[in-house]
Amino acid sequence: MTDRYLEFANSPFGRSLAGLLGLPAPPRLKRAQEGYAAQPLSGRAVLLGGSSRGELAGPLIQALTAMGAALQIAPEHAGLAPIKQAAAAAGVALKSEPGEEDRAAAAEAYVFDGSGFNGSGSLRELYDFFHPRIARIPRNGRVVLLSRAPAEAGDAVAFAVASGLRGFARSLGKELGKKGITVNLLEVPRAAQDFLEGPLRFFLTEHAAFVTGQVLALAAPPPGAQPPPSWVKPLDGTVALVTGAARGIGAAIATVLAREGAQVVGIDRPEEEGALGQTLSAIGGRGLALDITAPEAPARIAEELTRLGGAGLVVHNAGITRDKMLKNMPPHFWDQVLDVNFGAILRINERLFAGGLKDGARMVCIASIGGIGGNAGQTNYATTKAALIGYVEALAPQFASRGGAINAVAPGFIETQMTAAMPAIPREVGRRLSSLGQGGLPLDIAEAVCFLGSPLAMAVNGRTLRVCGQNYFGA
Repeated sequence: MTDRYLEFANSPFGRSLAGLLGLPAPPRLKRAQEGYAAQPLSGRAVLLGGSSRGELAGPLIQALTAMGAALQIAPEHAGLAPIKQAAAAAGVALKSEPGEEDRAAAAEAYVFDGSGFNGSGSLRELYDFFHPRIARIPRNGRVVLLSRAPAEAGDAVAFAVASGLRGFARSLGKELGKKGITVNLLEVPRAAQDFLEGPLRFFLTEHAAFVTGQVLALAAPPPGAQPPPSWVKPLDGTVALVTGAARGIGAAIATVLAREGAQVVGIDRPEEEGALGQTLSAIGGRGLALDITAPEAPARIAEELTRLGGAGLVVHNAGITRDKMLKNMPPHFWDQVLDVNFGAILRINERLFAGGLKDGARMVCIASIGGIGGNAGQTNYATTKAALIGYVEALAPQFASRGGAINAVAPGFIETQMTAAMPAIPREVGRRLSSLGQGGLPLDIAEAVCFLGSPLAMAVNGRTLRVCGQNYFGA
């Protein structure tokens, strides 16, 4: 569904009127038009800052240089020494940030290494770096903060300071979202610091246009894991299963996975066979018209995947809503939602674990903000989505033991048929309450699924990534 107010607010007349009346003016987000590139930051400048005791300058410089970025530094900044030392060791040239008069050479992204903070006073370095530069970050810019995992902090004060960065990232995201700028925090344990490039390729590029205010805790990658030789088409040769693939978010997921090289097997209800065929034929995929709650579904899915050599990626996207206040909810509304959104996933996975899933396979479950924040009239739906978040966390060790990972994506307000059917006022509220002033698109969910389902997220396991524009409102 088209967001007519967003279109109006970005017209010359609408922009003037919104400014005159003090109305919100949501920005046009710059989303990815193509797949992952070898050097996505080629021709772009990144301003690199950090704490005076920062520990991640070396891995950061290595990753950003591989992405093609031109690295800038802030003269006399407190965290300059670790950055210069790491750059000298890597043989990487650093340039001083340009003056305000040279906006064409200004950095499009800011990356700050907060791994060395060790007391309340040290957090002043965070203020000193960002305070004079906030206004210089361009529209659709990117800010990525890094910290050590709080569990590795060593003492209560360091744990608290690392946790404090979460509040900073979330608040800064709300301040900058009106310009389409995203702010995210990566918590990096020592075992994952050499695997920063994949997450940075997502969070610093247009692939993460609607992901902001998020804290993503990295994890130790599987034993023996190595970054891929190429980041182009990171799913090349992977057999990927997508349920609910005929329309909407499922169709977008199938399309993006195919864009990145996956051979997609899409599943949807027999009633959607026509739409499913259209979606899959356009991307060279295979369609399977099947009700995932049918008793024979798990075996049929496993057989199809086994014929193709086993799935390297499974995306559990299929889901339904049957909304009613609990006091008015008939039992079949409860049973249908629980079976489609959760029970069918358990049965399919049980069969896939016995055969049909390759070693090293990844899995992504589509949860919801409703499972985190709750929605009136959705006790059945929120129960299933919260259960999926817990399921992902609980299964992470099992997947890691097989060299793989399982994660979840929690969409917020996304422009789909479901949200188009909402009453007009709640729909507008849902759009404008996000930090970015608008709803997301199915493409935004697909990009997050692709990230979590590919080697880019080799150091991510058992996590739930919100794709909500920093708004709990959603379905």
